[in-house]
Amino acid sequence: MPDADSSRPGNPLTVLCLASYEKGQRTLEELKRQGCRVYLLTSLSLQDKASWPRESLDDIFYMPDHEHEWNLPDMIKAVSHLARTVSIDRIMALDDFDLEKAAMLREHLRLPGLGESATRFFRDKLAMRTRAAEAGLPVPEFTPTFNYEKIDRYLKTVPGPWVLKPRLLAGAIGIKKYDDPQAVWSRIHSLGDEQSNFVLERFVPGDIFHVDSIWFGGQCKYSIASAYGTPPLEVTTGGGIFTTLIMDQQSATAQSLKSLNNKVLTAFGLRDGVSHSEFIRAHADGAFFFLETSARVGGAHISDLVEQATGINLWEEWAKVEVASAYQLAYNLQTERNDYAGLLVSLARQEWPDTSTFTDSELVWRMQKRHHVGFIVKSSERERVEHLLASYTQRVRAEYHASAPARDRVSE
Repeated sequence: MPDADSSRPGNPLTVLCLASYEKGQRTLEELKRQGCRVYLLTSLSLQDKASWPRESLDDIFYMPDHEHEWNLPDMIKAVSHLARTVSIDRIMALDDFDLEKAAMLREHLRLPGLGESATRFFRDKLAMRTRAAEAGLPVPEFTPTFNYEKIDRYLKTVPGPWVLKPRLLAGAIGIKKYDDPQAVWSRIHSLGDEQSNFVLERFVPGDIFHVDSIWFGGQCKYSIASAYGTPPLEVTTGGGIFTTLIMDQQSATAQSLKSLNNKVLTAFGLRDGVSHSEFIRAHADGAFFFLETSARVGGAHISDLVEQATGINLWEEWAKVEVASAYQLAYNLQTERNDYAGLLVSLARQEWPDTSTFTDSELVWRMQKRHHVGFIVKSSERERVEHLLASYTQRVRAEYHASAPARDRVSE
């Protein structure tokens, strides 16, 4: 725990941020605006590639990596060495894949925040399923892939199709869908010693939604519900075009989603931070099911979508929540707008796509990234956003779209 003096507003809070991928610049900037000492530990492979806000960093350190994977014992030694001369008060994981790293460091240095067991609820899809079921929350029927007798009984009693999900990958990455039990068994056997790192679950056809929220003191301070266009699993496995749309927050659907999100994150024990949660509404009967959650800002530029619609930047609010929690101060959310907005992101055939022909006045954000095309449109009228998003999807598919292998992440 930080010394008593370091938790008073008169003393700078020292925050170590972890980022194995390039993201979270707005959090780093806001931490510095809040008067913190800010240190960043990131991947060595990003040293000459990432655009970090150096003016907001007291120092930056690099971990040798292989495709953004770090040697965790070496990481603990490195941060412990830093702690000899820098008194670290808080650790923040800026990417989903950094949550376990941050938890290990908190446990080792005995710092506040999610420890290793608590972090499982926000990273491990099996832990999410088990805890949600224990709390009486609706989840698709599932089974761990530990015991063959239980897997066999599951496949004989739970109707297919089924999805086999990696427990510790983000979003829809690595998820495979199967209609035949023998195909499931073949895949499980092919995994060898890795098969225990998966969870088997009934595939529920339906509409996918996400709720992005801010939590402080164990209470939801803000949440906003959105509806995906093409389901993320189809985008990841089929190379589709990613879209999502801010919903009418007063609608019955949005209210139900936000209520379910509150129950999930209360059951999972999130106290201070931000979250991105996903839910499905079954086509068969309209029932809602919990899919997954996280203790970080949603990727794929969802934070930009929320900011365009409301004026709230989730990366910045996360920093404010962290500081308020450390100093035991009140957290007050900035004034919000309530516009509608839609987001589109796609891989592009062109190295640097020319999107100058998109000239609608509602176009408020345009992606500038190699082999990508992306837009955010905003309006006070939901129907206008829906129309533009549908039109842009058709144009992007015809003029730019390129599919990608399932291992590729949607640009964040």
